[in-house]
Amino acid sequence: MTTTLDGPSPTATDDARPSISGRARTIALICLLAASFMELMDATVVNVALHTMQTDLGASAAALQWVVAGYPLAYAIGLILGARLGDAYGRRRLFVLGLIGFGVTSLACGLAADPTQLVVFRILQGATAALMVPQVLTNIQVLYPPAERGRAMGLFTSIIGVAAVTGPVLGAVITDGDWFDLSWRPAFLINVPIAVVAVLAARVFIPETRADRPAPITLGSVALLGGSLAAIMAPITLGPENDWPAWGFVLMALGVIGLVAFGARQVITERNGSVPMVPPSVFATASFRSGLAAFAALSIPTGGYFLVQSLHVQLSHGWSVLHTGLMWIPFSIAVPIAAGLSATVLAARFGKHVLQAGAAVLVTGMTSMIVADQSAHPAFWFAVALAVAGLGFGLIVGAAGLLVLNDVPVEHAGAASGVFNTVQALSVAVGAAVIGTVYSTGSSIDESYRTAMLVMIGLVALGAVIAQAMPKASRAV
Repeated sequence: MTTTLDGPSPTATDDARPSISGRARTIALICLLAASFMELMDATVVNVALHTMQTDLGASAAALQWVVAGYPLAYAIGLILGARLGDAYGRRRLFVLGLIGFGVTSLACGLAADPTQLVVFRILQGATAALMVPQVLTNIQVLYPPAERGRAMGLFTSIIGVAAVTGPVLGAVITDGDWFDLSWRPAFLINVPIAVVAVLAARVFIPETRADRPAPITLGSVALLGGSLAAIMAPITLGPENDWPAWGFVLMALGVIGLVAFGARQVITERNGSVPMVPPSVFATASFRSGLAAFAALSIPTGGYFLVQSLHVQLSHGWSVLHTGLMWIPFSIAVPIAAGLSATVLAARFGKHVLQAGAAVLVTGMTSMIVADQSAHPAFWFAVALAVAGLGFGLIVGAAGLLVLNDVPVEHAGAASGVFNTVQALSVAVGAAVIGTVYSTGSSIDESYRTAMLVMIGLVALGAVIAQAMPKASRAV
């Protein structure tokens, strides 16, 4: 079945790719990338504005903690469910619903009158992002055949890199500039016009697709998966600010047990001939299985990297919020250059070795930052080190999505996308919590910084070693 762009379009299943190409497909991709950019930016945009929010709203430390943690918590819990809902009810439909919800909750966050409202709207914002974001990777897999997917994934991964540091930069510029005398609020309100334009364009240019055999969404599976992820994510996101209470470790252990039970349930469902929520057979693809493990190890240090570096220059070197935000510009310039080259040229030729080369360059950048911290001109040398680290990070993110997802059969695109995004969210949360704790518990600021950097360097190196288990070549990268 084919789709058209004139009037209501019929729905294409995974067995029949929608016939869309040229400018229409490019505009569809831009819509998808705009959604990814907003989500990633909003994950970090509040970090540099917390003190201003506290003063403006009279928020307690606990409320501020939930403003930061509520968003990624709701987001990570809902990703797999969001992907499977898209498979069942239409990926464009779920993407548009998520976009509308994200725009509405962003507006609500920007207009929040007290800390309770802001916390509630941030949690809802994360939940709507979980409906929207899984459709991005799934649509790229469905709209682009493997031979053409490199360029689209290159743009997607470039957006990931830029958005990762745009949040702190934009948050710093907005807070410091006090746009329209609205203090921190434009950091959320800026999403509204972007969401409106993206919704209008998505309705016209993104064809509706769904899985040929969508997994039934059962309350038991949803509750078991969501509860297990919540049990793991909540202590990870809240633990560092609460001195890692014992109940947190108990809860995480229960979450792991719940995930094992969920996995066993999926195996039984698939053996019985039904379509499970997360098909175990998706892990039969060697590049997905080993690539996902490598990507997780490489993602964990990035969660702590942005946090530790931003905190350190303020605590140790006395930099302002604006100076701290602008510090990331060399990194944000280097990432899309390396990511685009990685996804469009290098991944097809060198496969897993691109991940390993990216890890080596990232380690070089992190090592240089330890030296820069003790130099006579740290601002200059940090800029150089961040540019090097950005090249390494770009090589990794540029190749990761393509190498991990490219060989997954299209009928498993939704499940694979949900798992990939969930693993990334969990890895980043673990990195921020664990490495942030390492940085906060040293005997001195400088020693803590070195220790945190060395831990991150070790994790990046581990990711490079795990990547060796990936297949030598993908079938059509």
